Order: sequence, then C-alpha cells, then structure tokens
Amino acid sequence: MGRSSDEPPLRRISGEACALGGAGYAVLLQIAHPSVAQGVHDHSDFSTRPFNRLLGTLYFVYGTIYGTEEERERLHAIVRAMHRKVNGPGYRALDDDLLLWVAATLYDSTSRLYAMVFGEPGEEERARHLREASVLGTALGLPEEKWPTSLAEFDAYWDRSVAGLHVGEEARRITEQLFHPESLPLRPLMRVQSLLTGGLLPPRLREQFAIPWSDARQRRFDRVVRVTRAVYPRIPRPVRFLPTTLCLWTMRRGLLGPRWLGPPRRRSGPRGAKGTLGQAG
Repeated sequence: MGRSSDEPPLRRISGEACALGGAGYAVLLQIAHPSVAQGVHDHSDFSTRPFNRLLGTLYFVYGTIYGTEEERERLHAIVRAMHRKVNGPGYRALDDDLLLWVAATLYDSTSRLYAMVFGEPGEEERARHLREASVLGTALGLPEEKWPTSLAEFDAYWDRSVAGLHVGEEARRITEQLFHPESLPLRPLMRVQSLLTGGLLPPRLREQFAIPWSDARQRRFDRVVRVTRAVYPRIPRPVRFLPTTLCLWTMRRGLLGPRWLGPPRRRSGPRGAKGTLGQAG
C-alpha cells in the first residue's frame, strides 16, 4: 500500500506527507554549513515568517517534481533570480558547493523519512531515486555533472560533508527563531518538529544546536516513529498526498504566498491540481 511500482521513485516518494517530518532536519543540516547559515541569517526571518519560508521550499520541490514544463521553467527562473541577490562576505547562494549541499539535504531528508515509514527500498530503486533527484540541484543552477552518480559516491560525499559541519552562532539563532516562532498557532507544530529534528540529527550536531535531548525524549521520538510506521501506510494515498495537492493548487492560484507562477490555469478547488498530480495521487 502506498507504492506504485510503475511510477518513478522521485514522484512516488516526494509527495508523501510523512516527508514533511524531515523539514526541520533538512533546514538545520543546511544551516550547519557556515556559508548557508550566514546567507539565511542575513536574508531571511524565520521568527516572523516561518510558514512562508516552508511554503517557498515546498513550491520549489513540488513544482519541480510535479509541475508542467512551463511551470518548472518559470519557477526555476524565479528561484535563480532570487538567489542571485543572496550574496555577502564569505557566501554566494549560487556557489556550486552550496547548491549541492542544499539539494543533497532535500534528497536525504525525504528518502530517510520514507524509509523510516515504509522500509528501506531496494538498491536499484534507491539508485534510481538518487539519479532522478539530481533535478533538485540542476533546478537551483547546479551543473548536472556535480551531482553524485552512484549511491556509494553520494554516501561518501554525505559522510564527508556532515563530518565537516560546524554549528555557529548564526545557525543557533536561526534555530531558536525556527523552533520558537512568534506566531502562537505555529508553536505546537514546531515543538513536534523540534522532537523529530532532534531524533534525526547526528548527536554531535544536535548538541551543537543546543536541542534538548534525554532518554525520555528519545523514547518519545521512537514511539512517534513506531506509531507512524503502523498507521500512516494504511491511510489512502490521495489523503497522504493532500499537502502536495493543496500546495500545488495554492501555488497556481497565488494563495498563501507569492504569485510565483502568475494567473492560475485551473479554476476549481484543490482537485484542479490533478493535472500534474493525477499519476501521483
């Protein structure tokens, strides 16, 4: 249940709502890179607009994977134009190394959450997923040849990169803003994200981020994983893909966020997203 063997892994995996549980994990891995942290610190505001930041990332990921060719071209042009403005002492958003790291965290967080819930896919499927995920980097402007070409190459890159991460003051300030938002309705959600992020991060980075952890929190994290693994795959797939469907609809309608893609071509409610999610939902 939840798997369609004839569908490309990237499309089958990326739209699962359970992948959103790794959002905080991906963000913290990104900002553990000092250059990314400085750019985010200088050009973002997680404390007042965390939902907008998340929505922008989801627009990019879902639009890249499930959008039409026209939507992808327009979306990627806008994302690259925005990133061209993100420059400062010691960082440049369009630097290949930073683009690769950001795309790698998106791939790793999604594939890791999927494996935790559904079980580890076979090696052939994992290799195909990795190849398909290169689009997350090339969409940002990463040359295709920079993306790892095999699981072994990705694992070596990942281990080397994680070992070189160091959490600085900027990253800790961003984390404090992210997990303690000014918006009251977001606070319960971010408490859950804090728990999931703490359980997913390597202990060394969790400690550097000053994320509280204990045996009790580890047991709570383990319970969440067990319950999710038992319940989530039994939920009908269209329901599990509902966040993706809604996000694509709002992206096309220009609701809840910037009008990235101009006037909508769909006129009804969330079902209007079916044009590109029909195979995924």
